[in-house]
Amino acid sequence: MGVLSVIILILFIIVSLLLIFLVAIQDEQSEGLGGIFGGGSQTAFGSQTSSVVTKATGVLAALFLVLALLVAFINKTPSQDRLLDSVTTEQVQQTTEWWDAGN
Repeated sequence: MGVLSVIILILFIIVSLLLIFLVAIQDEQSEGLGGIFGGGSQTAFGSQTSSVVTKATGVLAALFLVLALLVAFINKTPSQDRLLDSVTTEQVQQTTEWWDAGN
């Protein structure tokens, strides 16, 4: 693994944990885990807290998707391409042998 893939993987883990935390503390009509922190989160931190948490959750969700694709792309093994090439070669050889056996 290169340095870039390790950095992206660490960012992916951090974003994942933050996303879990933000989803857990979101308060929907005074129900959920948001009430644990001293009542409704909207009254404790101001009237705009709900929209800030919602926007932050949306940004983290988008980052999560982008980082997941990057991690998958960077850690893709080149052996998958070779496997597909060998399957295609085997199919061509079997088809050729069957065709030659019939003549």
